[in-house]
Amino acid sequence: MNIARRPKLHVEVRKFRSSQWSTHSIAEAVQRHLEGLRTITTGGLLTDLPPDLSTHVEGIRVCEVEGHPEKKHVEPSTVQHQYHVYTLETFGPSTEELGPGGATGEGDSSSIPAATHWVLPAVEFEGLWEALVYDSMIKEQLMKFVEASLVFSDRGTDRVVVPWNKVVLLHGPPGTGKTSLCKALAQKLSVRLDPRYKYAQLVEINSHSLFSKWFSESGKLVQRMFSKIVELAEDPMALVVVLIDEVESLARARQSSLSGADPSDAVRVVNAVLTQIDYINSFPNVVIFTTSNISGTLDLAFVDRADIKEYIGVPSRAAIYMIYWSCVLELQRTGIVESSETLFSFRDLETMNMIVNEATKLSMKLLEIAEKSEGLSGRTLRKLPFLAYAIHSPCPALHLPLPQYLHALQAAVDKHHRDLSTLGATK
Repeated sequence: MNIARRPKLHVEVRKFRSSQWSTHSIAEAVQRHLEGLRTITTGGLLTDLPPDLSTHVEGIRVCEVEGHPEKKHVEPSTVQHQYHVYTLETFGPSTEELGPGGATGEGDSSSIPAATHWVLPAVEFEGLWEALVYDSMIKEQLMKFVEASLVFSDRGTDRVVVPWNKVVLLHGPPGTGKTSLCKALAQKLSVRLDPRYKYAQLVEINSHSLFSKWFSESGKLVQRMFSKIVELAEDPMALVVVLIDEVESLARARQSSLSGADPSDAVRVVNAVLTQIDYINSFPNVVIFTTSNISGTLDLAFVDRADIKEYIGVPSRAAIYMIYWSCVLELQRTGIVESSETLFSFRDLETMNMIVNEATKLSMKLLEIAEKSEGLSGRTLRKLPFLAYAIHSPCPALHLPLPQYLHALQAAVDKHHRDLSTLGATK
């Protein structure tokens, strides 16, 4: 097969900051290493590297085959390798502060923390994309959405004829991973679009601060916040990702706002948000991600501007199983749980028609625990594997046998349900 026609295998290579090798040299060395393998398993992180690579590369993540996300094992000669070489930023986020009348400056008692700002890819978000599990193909859809936006911009598509706003709205109950997905996508874009942009920035707007501190100042604060985003976007070599978490604070339906304590200010805020989104849409290097826990209160004009409006609900049994499965694999990797016994993925269990035998009994036990966990949020599900080890293991120690750990995980789930019933809370 002509190499240009082979499907692309995306390979992300995390380079040591101290390495003096060029991106091209690292890609060539990784290519030689992968070509020496009989098969490549996608979705995994390669850390056992030859000496010539280990001093320059922290890890190699073999990602998906483009157009074939279900493909888990590939022969190196059947794919076109697409390398993404990057280094992680480690200096953490900074805070953008605003004050009334245009005042700015960290430490000013009259200023507010209007936004948190990261340079990407950041160490805080490394591996987050791979850790997130959803029932739908939302991750793949969002990646394709951003890529399509760039294609339309590059081709000079007339926005009047074919409009697109580069705005995503994720809505659903708390704890389902909406904000995490936005941050993970920003991180992934900073790696995948590295040849196009020299650097990427994530600006998380503090909706509550912009709306609540000063009477009748909120609309002006929104304008000033977006003015700073425009300053970042004016560098065409920068990818700017804007995250507005709990966007209902800034884009509440104007009709319902008229009954509030300061209806005119609430309306001004919504008008300012809509105006700024329309203006910033002219920059091809800016995308806007928003989340909402109570989407029914959002202004319809804002909802209409969102190209994608995706509901993120609580995980299904299959997704819960995969969340637990990934947690157990991580505990086995770190030696907290013994790795002598294997858990199958949910897809493997489906292939085997959920047959219970000696090889699958522990996996089926985990599936039983997943069924008991239905209705819990993703945030809760991620906490339970730790609580199982910390509280419900008979004697927390390294190399805990897998059957014993699964018993502890079931106890943690049962206790969580009892605690919720005692509190009179819902799942």
